[in-house]
Amino acid sequence: MNPTWMLTLLVGLFAAFAWSANRRWQLLKVGRGEDRLDRIAERLKGTWEYAFRQRKMGYYPLAGLAHKLIFVGFLVLLLRTLMLWGRGIDPSFDLWILGHEPVRLPGIGAVPLGGIYEFVKDVMATLVVIGALVFIYYRAIKRERRMTLSGEGLLILGIIVTMMVSDMLYDGASLVLHHRWSTAACGPADAALCERVATVTAPFAGVPADPAALRWHLFPAPAGSLFAVLLSGASPGTLVVLAHIGFWTHVTLVLVFLNLLPHSKHFHIITSIPNVFTRNIEARGRLPLVAGSAEAIGEMVMKAAEEPEKAAPVGVARIEDFTWKAILDFYTCTECGRCSDNCPAHKTGKILSPKQLTLDLRDHLYGREGEFINRPGGARGEPRADGHAAQANGQATDGAAAQDGQAAEAAETQEGAEHAEQAAPENPVPVPEVAYKPVDLVANVVHPDVLWACTTCRACEEQCPVMISYVDKIVSMRRHLVLVKGEFPAELGNPFNAMEVNGNPWNLARIDRGNWAEGLEIPTMAEKPQAPVLYWVGCAASYDDRAKKIARATARLLKAAGVDFAILGQEETCTGDPARRAGNEYLFAMLAEQNAATLNGYKEQGGVRKIVTTCPHCFNTLANEYPDFGAKFEVVHHTDFLLGLVAEKKLVPSKPVEGKVVFHDSCYLGRYNDVYEQPRDILKRIPGLQLVEAEGWNRQKGLCCGAGGAQMWMEEQNKDRVNVKRTLQLLQTEAKTIATACPFCQTMITDGLKDQSKEESIRQLDVVELLEESCALDRSAGSRSAAVQDAAETAASASA
Repeated sequence: MNPTWMLTLLVGLFAAFAWSANRRWQLLKVGRGEDRLDRIAERLKGTWEYAFRQRKMGYYPLAGLAHKLIFVGFLVLLLRTLMLWGRGIDPSFDLWILGHEPVRLPGIGAVPLGGIYEFVKDVMATLVVIGALVFIYYRAIKRERRMTLSGEGLLILGIIVTMMVSDMLYDGASLVLHHRWSTAACGPADAALCERVATVTAPFAGVPADPAALRWHLFPAPAGSLFAVLLSGASPGTLVVLAHIGFWTHVTLVLVFLNLLPHSKHFHIITSIPNVFTRNIEARGRLPLVAGSAEAIGEMVMKAAEEPEKAAPVGVARIEDFTWKAILDFYTCTECGRCSDNCPAHKTGKILSPKQLTLDLRDHLYGREGEFINRPGGARGEPRADGHAAQANGQATDGAAAQDGQAAEAAETQEGAEHAEQAAPENPVPVPEVAYKPVDLVANVVHPDVLWACTTCRACEEQCPVMISYVDKIVSMRRHLVLVKGEFPAELGNPFNAMEVNGNPWNLARIDRGNWAEGLEIPTMAEKPQAPVLYWVGCAASYDDRAKKIARATARLLKAAGVDFAILGQEETCTGDPARRAGNEYLFAMLAEQNAATLNGYKEQGGVRKIVTTCPHCFNTLANEYPDFGAKFEVVHHTDFLLGLVAEKKLVPSKPVEGKVVFHDSCYLGRYNDVYEQPRDILKRIPGLQLVEAEGWNRQKGLCCGAGGAQMWMEEQNKDRVNVKRTLQLLQTEAKTIATACPFCQTMITDGLKDQSKEESIRQLDVVELLEESCALDRSAGSRSAAVQDAAETAASASA
């Protein structure tokens, strides 16, 4: 159309984008190093699943569909944009194979690739407009509160719609010019107009002009032909102007849109795919280590307290203590608000909003862009005098050998710089270095209550369509507060001390840990070191009077099924989950090392081939976090294990348990470890039981009970309690029994029922208690055996 204008546009706006993108790239280097390029095949599979198929978009059906339409439309229209940029230089450019003439493919013959692409392009452009209108509705009319409602969002949507419509306008005007005016006789006075018509219609070379073709047709250009019908009565001069308006509007807006991305929430269009690719692919229930042992953590804490500017960071105190992947998370936030819309703390009026936390950290980073990029040493910062890399460059070390190596390398670099000849003159106009001033995040950027409101339930991470993590960031900031500053809610002081002294958060005597099993004749591992199955009871089921009933029911079922198992008794101590989620990594490591030594000791004697847990928190910690401390075992939750016994007919639920039952999903069982169906399968096998669901708030979307993240021992920040809100959701099902599979959930739901004065009319039982009730273990062994035989015969006759 005009090579000079097109080249100027492309070079100028791509250069502007490159400058902005480079600034963001430099800012990414502020973060510490982290390896996220391992297990490539697994990462590619997840990228296809979450970035391209956009699996999580379906949690909000209409918005998810609209986003998928826009995403796929942009992918399809990328070729169109490249084609139009080319036509700015060569008016007939069609990417060589997407013209109007069929392309001969070996073994297939002539294929109208250009026509097929034009049809797909028109359909997708129309769907993109529809998708954009959905979001305009959400932003301007319905005004979804979960979203960040700003003029920027409407501006971007307006640009998207305009790009699509301008392309249709260009196609429509070009079609009319070709079929009606391209073959018209041109006199000397019309030469200039005819030349402009020929330029616009150059892509149609070889296509016969036919005025009768100016009607709407489905193939190959449904949108273009519709615009052609609308414009069929326009003069050739008007059509040329409209074609140019459509053409230049589209090609310019694409580049303007590209330049807006690094400065807006729509930066996720560029960063979401790499963010999904570099997502955490370790077990979801595994938090990153501070160091490999309690001793190493203690040394790090001491150094951080004595020389905070030189020591490796313990947790996260400043924005530069985050990794580069965390910063990529900040870049990628779409501000859709799905995380906060499902956060139990946010939904009950707490100060925590996962979305706002991410935006506050991102804006803090952006606000200090010049300071970080232009400081001594650049974005990574300069090496410190002791040879350690600055916190920002991600090379904090764990061992003395690595420290000495870095010190030597730094010394050699400095010596070489003093003697080497300058390779090039200094920049005559250097960028002035900016003084770097450390800024602690807590209090200056993030209110402490934001961190302490989190239940670590992972609802935010489950909902995030671009795989941003939140729990690890919150726990990392808690770690610095607890370990370095000694700042944490006063209510946690006693549980911390109790776990350290007596191995449980309630500070009850260690000698009483096995009292729940009195009368059941359950051996301990000390008495039976080769027992293949270890029943890990956990603190709650060992000490809490209500939770003890869960442990006793589990033990009776295991004995009835003939399982060869034992318990640790006084040797069992808290797994450390509450300490770790509260930020006390040192205490967690102490407890983990103690338990790991105990478990490995019995493993060496031929026992502990499988661990069965009652508490999902114990289950998660033993299965996903203890391997970092050398304790690798097969760990199963009691619902999973007991379901296997039911399937093997070693347990037969035969006594009817009449009525509606709703199951509450534990966060650490479901969202952390994908155990959703096993508890439900047990309930479905109980005669007379009618399983109902808290629709919209079950499985992946199940609301937290409010006990996780050490909240069990803290007071909530306002009167709107998480456990009450969850209880009300469950009561709406009109179930007469609420089933749980976690002692903490049971406590919280029971308290919720008391708040609603429903503790007498609504039963609250663990799944295992319902199973025990149906298995009628209170009957004699002979009658139970007969019941098993009857059930087996019934099943056999049914299969026959």
